[in-house]
Amino acid sequence: MTNTDTPSFLKRLLPARLVDRPPVVAVVRLAGVISARSGVRPGLCLEQVNPQLEKAFKVKRLAAVALAINSPGGSPVQSALIHDRIRQLAEKHETQVLAFCEDVAASGGYWLATAGDEIHVHQTSIVGSIGVITAGFGFVDAIKKLGVERRVHTAGENKSILDPFQPEKRQDVARLKDMQLDMHDVFKTHVRARRAGKLNENDTDLFTGAFWSGNKAVELGLADSVGTMHDVLTDRFGEDVKIRPVKPSGGLSLKRLFGAGGGAITTASGQPLLAGLSEDLLEAAESRALWQRFGL
Repeated sequence: MTNTDTPSFLKRLLPARLVDRPPVVAVVRLAGVISARSGVRPGLCLEQVNPQLEKAFKVKRLAAVALAINSPGGSPVQSALIHDRIRQLAEKHETQVLAFCEDVAASGGYWLATAGDEIHVHQTSIVGSIGVITAGFGFVDAIKKLGVERRVHTAGENKSILDPFQPEKRQDVARLKDMQLDMHDVFKTHVRARRAGKLNENDTDLFTGAFWSGNKAVELGLADSVGTMHDVLTDRFGEDVKIRPVKPSGGLSLKRLFGAGGGAITTASGQPLLAGLSEDLLEAAESRALWQRFGL
């Protein structure tokens, strides 16, 4: 018996209007760059989405939870934490989870999609990018032209690894590469476990960081079918199914904006608001770069 079935003895006692109430699918939107940042503009992280997830799995007459995913990726840790929390709640409430990929479910965004028992995509969705990337800038020549002297003092020979104001060292890059390979192995193992028996591993590009359209993702076994949320849910649960979006918690509070003491304007992390705004600009630039990688 599912959690939407009504026992026969209750059907005899309850009015027909209560017995025949349609099933409900709670929809949680997971959209944006995945980041642990907790300033004025938080990224998509477990702290942000957990209340929304918990609320979704407590909806009455719940037939399933649907995930509307639109993310180019970001933090691998936050991707894993959100995924794991969804699976914990699904098992606790014995509820099916259906993932729906919109514009992009790539890298960490695809990790989120694997929280679904099924993954559905649009024909034009961008799916995949199962890999690890680290990007940055080098300012060595720039500070020379400005006449700036870089002074760094450390205890520990690797403390200043990959300092953008110092020349890149071969051993530093090798250390970073080892870490990336380790993280990539974790990502591949996870995808193989969640998509067991479905992946077409004969395709040698599957785990190279490449990405594909929705149709190709289904062919590769990264997704189960092409279909919109409305079409899939009505086909599965009937035309009367109630599709109920679960809204996230409210926006900025005065305490968060002005700080606990009500004095100087600060961000949630306690730093001055102007410093937070400058970080927001950098965050926006990084976010824009992630989206543009997929032509969005």
